[in-house]
Amino acid sequence: MTSSRLRRKVLFRFLVVLGFAGAIWAASKVGESRRSSSTQPPIADSVPSEVVGEVVYVIDGDTVDIAINGQVERVRLIGIDTPETVSRTDPVQCFGAEASEALLGLIPPGSMVQLERGPEPRDRYGRLLLYLRRQSDGLFVNQWMIEGGFADSVNYAPNDGFAEQFDRARDQARSQKRGLWAACDGPDQPLQ
Repeated sequence: MTSSRLRRKVLFRFLVVLGFAGAIWAASKVGESRRSSSTQPPIADSVPSEVVGEVVYVIDGDTVDIAINGQVERVRLIGIDTPETVSRTDPVQCFGAEASEALLGLIPPGSMVQLERGPEPRDRYGRLLLYLRRQSDGLFVNQWMIEGGFADSVNYAPNDGFAEQFDRARDQARSQKRGLWAACDGPDQPLQ
């Protein structure tokens, strides 16, 4: 084997080893940044219980993306449940599209909303759990969705501070046959 061929072979092996070492180093840095970011609470978990956010996207009738301190968070509205429109496991349900449109009409992208947390900041899916009030006029979005018949009230302790109020609003919407109570005879009905 000639010396130039031997040098190329050694250089090639050196570059391969160097490439592997670089990949291992980069992977360790990614893991390190993931570990360090997972030990610190997300920004939204550490903000005061009331803060203002900007609506980025309305997912459906009870879930929105909101920018909070420059970080976009998926938010589940506390105390309400609207018919499904985007579930991976459930079919589209009766009055789901109307509930999504109602929330989009209330707080379209760009809307500023006052955020209020309950005692438990996140659900099992990692979504931030919040009550929303439209900043422009103070409208209590969670309650309005129930009053209009777009949502049922649901109560999960410890985030049940408005449970009685929401249940009364639901009972009134049901007795007056508003929204889903007229169109579907209640929530969780399949789309006909």
